[in-house]
Amino acid sequence: MNTAALDVEHISFAYGARKALDDVSITVPQGRCAILLGPNGAGKSTLFNLITRLFDSHTGQIRIAGFDNRRQSCQALAHMGVVFQQPTLDLDLSVEQNLRYHASLHGLGRRDANHRIAAELDRLEMTQYRRTKVRSLSGGYRRRVEIARALLHCPTLLLLDEPTVGLDIPSRLALVDHVHHLAGEGIGILWATHLIDEVKASDELIVLHRGRIQATGIVTDVIRRLEVATLGEAFQSLTAEAIS
Repeated sequence: MNTAALDVEHISFAYGARKALDDVSITVPQGRCAILLGPNGAGKSTLFNLITRLFDSHTGQIRIAGFDNRRQSCQALAHMGVVFQQPTLDLDLSVEQNLRYHASLHGLGRRDANHRIAAELDRLEMTQYRRTKVRSLSGGYRRRVEIARALLHCPTLLLLDEPTVGLDIPSRLALVDHVHHLAGEGIGILWATHLIDEVKASDELIVLHRGRIQATGIVTDVIRRLEVATLGEAFQSLTAEAIS
């Protein structure tokens, strides 16, 4: 049995007196796309900051590909690729230069880096843009470059924090399809969003509201358990209740 791409167990976090996460536990299997669905302010970005070690929680445990991200940080982070909500590419470098710089940070040799850069650009149908400055690309293509960068070191887990913010509808849908294809290749994916049209019926669903997990399971199963007709109705039901 494969080790889960991500295990989060009993994580809590507070900003002063305000509790942002309250006893959160989730699992992302390898080869599955898990959607972390919640309204703005639900705690999605806080959870991502804890997984990536930008924040630290003194409660619970987070494991990436079986490695504890507190006690085995280097091994854990080496198995993770991240696309943050805010773009982080160097606009004045070419696509290839951005990718090559990231490959060097992960200690990839030139030959290995060349192979992986070529493979990722081919998978994204962006080979013709390899020498194009990022500044010249559309928002959708910039996001593709960020995903290619996150996959260069062959991670077990891919984190995507609201990656479609600012994209037009065709670009959003294309990105959603591409990410689900990646899951089919064996990568565990945790996609944070507040947009229900980015969720597919077969996805693993994690609904987060006011720092607490409200529901988990395959999308169709969650809808059935709540005895509603659509994911939109399920989401409204789960996030409308006041939590004491």
